[in-house]
Amino acid sequence: MREDRSASGNARIGRIQGADARQDRPGLPPRFSTGVLNVDKVAGETSFSVVNRLRKLTGAHRVGHAGTLDPLATGVLPVLFESATRLAEFALKLPKTYVAEIHLGFVTATDDAEAELEPVADPSAVTDRDLEAALTLFSGRFLQQPPAYSAVKLEGRRAYAVARGGVATRPPAREVEVYATSLLDFQPGARAVARVEVRCGSGTYLRAIARDLGEKLGVGGYLGRLVRTAYGPLRMEDAISSDAIADSQTVRDRLLPAEVILPEMERVRLNVEQEAQVRQGRSVRVLPEPGPGPVRAHDAEGRLVALGHADPLRRTFVPEKVLS
Repeated sequence: MREDRSASGNARIGRIQGADARQDRPGLPPRFSTGVLNVDKVAGETSFSVVNRLRKLTGAHRVGHAGTLDPLATGVLPVLFESATRLAEFALKLPKTYVAEIHLGFVTATDDAEAELEPVADPSAVTDRDLEAALTLFSGRFLQQPPAYSAVKLEGRRAYAVARGGVATRPPAREVEVYATSLLDFQPGARAVARVEVRCGSGTYLRAIARDLGEKLGVGGYLGRLVRTAYGPLRMEDAISSDAIADSQTVRDRLLPAEVILPEMERVRLNVEQEAQVRQGRSVRVLPEPGPGPVRAHDAEGRLVALGHADPLRRTFVPEKVLS
């Protein structure tokens, strides 16, 4: 199972999948609404297939997502429509929360349940205290080696393609950040299973945590069921199941403003004249003057217009990314 590929180190981080390359031109229908749909992806669907189905269902010109979930993984998949697709790079900065089932006593070539189990050691002696102590090692910033079967590139080729060719080589370790881990439940025994909650940043492989946790305990481990329960402010309990989306109106009714996937930013309001200038890429002076750091600008009706920063010398808002 290849977990969040925005939160799993996939090389496709931040890329918009399923995007329709058509541009606005005479003869095409008007754009679908800009916004974000909080989808609870069901097991068995790929993230790409969810995006592709929603694109066809809504007729939107551009549809994408912020962070792949593997086919067997479930939970929050932010699907972005129209101009919101341009915000994927910002969405990736949001923390993600997962609930993972880690099986002890075995390892697999893929570090998840999709490959043959290889016994390592009897985990019957492992206790919940042992698990809690080992989990403390997976907190903060640390180096993590992605799985051999991952989309990380090795000399220009995806690691999974190299592995399928008979050379299962793990990519070099890289720094990841885990904000918190906790043991939710533990079923001891010869087929021990630990249920763990992990809150982490982008690039973190949950499969690698399962593998390395088992190694620290001396019994081996692999990732079983994986659920993404939160993506920034998006929660699974507020999501709509991907198999319950039957028509375009359902999507419109559940669409959230594009800014829900933005990290904290200072907000400024533009009047009609300022909005026109910003849409042409020009800097404008706004009151009150924004402070240092990233700034988002909204029109008179509260809709997101642009992202940018403040120029303290000229005392202006400088647009960097303008949304259509």
